[in-house]
Amino acid sequence: MLRFANYYLLHLLWLMPLLILFYYLVFRAKTRALKRFGNLELVKKLAVNASRGRQIAKAALILSAVIFSILALARPQIGTRMEEVKREGVDIMVAIDVSASMLAKDVPPDRLGKAKHEVASFINRLQGDRIGIIAFAGIAFVQCPLTLDYGAAKLFVEILEPGLIPTPGTHIGQAIAKALNAFIQKERKHKVLIIITDGEDHEGEVMKMAEEAERQGVVIYTVGIGSPKGDPIPLATDYGVSAGFKKDRGGQVVITKLDEVTLEKVALQTNGKYFRASSGEEELRKIYDEIGKMEKKELGSMRFSQFEDRFQYLLIFAIVLLVVEVLISERRNRTRKLWTGRFF
Repeated sequence: MLRFANYYLLHLLWLMPLLILFYYLVFRAKTRALKRFGNLELVKKLAVNASRGRQIAKAALILSAVIFSILALARPQIGTRMEEVKREGVDIMVAIDVSASMLAKDVPPDRLGKAKHEVASFINRLQGDRIGIIAFAGIAFVQCPLTLDYGAAKLFVEILEPGLIPTPGTHIGQAIAKALNAFIQKERKHKVLIIITDGEDHEGEVMKMAEEAERQGVVIYTVGIGSPKGDPIPLATDYGVSAGFKKDRGGQVVITKLDEVTLEKVALQTNGKYFRASSGEEELRKIYDEIGKMEKKELGSMRFSQFEDRFQYLLIFAIVLLVVEVLISERRNRTRKLWTGRFF
């Protein structure tokens, strides 16, 4: 694909008709000046060495050089081809709970806000590892597939909100299942799953999926967000106005508590570790240190290559045209022809 980085400079090409008109007027002025000396045919015979054809050729070379110079200034570029980037690292999927319980404010600013901030900080530490993002509530889906583009991964984390998944609840087992499908199935190592949640699994099957993760060589680290004492789930209108707290069918305020027991069992099942989220973000730093001890593999990721400049070729051609114009004389070399046969 061809594009011009400075496409607005192409408007300079509109000056070319003016330059052509300028040369036309110059040649007419020369013809009129010759007529003032006398008969034009006689003057041409006296100025037999002068070549109007060479003069026109030199003008054409200058005009062509100007055109190629303008095109070079517009910076033609070629790009959009795919290339593979290879690095040493491991595959890491991060599953983030976006259920309504993650709006509890026992962790400032709230559980989900804390999780998003910690994941963004974790991504900033990565060097060569592929990262993927899974969002889950009552169901789970891959928000960002495994990639080496850390900037894109952080953008996907930033847009995570409770309303992203319409199915309520917390299904940790399905988050594990989605992660297993996202990894390369034939490998039994180099795979890490980080689950960030309050641990209140409403669907069961979480330990069954943890056992499957162990069989596939996935190490799971769990990070608990919230407090064991619990906190009410705040509600808000579509305009962000507080609407009290979530209540059950009996009218009682629902208290969401951190379930550390389940998260510890999941981590231990896969030889991973459980951490409770702290204000100092030490848990994800420790997880990063643990991942750094793991055996690395060569990872590849496809990306678009940057557009490459091609203006230099046009500029070189313009310079060549100007050099040729300088080397061409406006006069014919007729001296040898005039004196041939007179002395030899």
